[in-house]
Amino acid sequence: MNAAVLQKSATATRRVTANLPHKLLIEAQQISGKGITETLILGLEMLRRRRAFETGRSLKGKLTLDIDIETSRERRR
Repeated sequence: MNAAVLQKSATATRRVTANLPHKLLIEAQQISGKGITETLILGLEMLRRRRAFETGRSLKGKLTLDIDIETSRERRR
């Protein structure tokens, strides 16, 4: 997707019809303590965070940082 589509979709809403397992939806609502829409939004946000986490995790060992830990721990006054 290009940036314009992503920006528009970030602020827009979309009505959808989906067939969801009743028990799964009820359990998710009980866990979130929210209504159907809010629960679905939380689930979608969790998927987005998971992808970001996995992307970061895939970089493990691939970045070379030259940081002096002792200097970074010193307080600036």
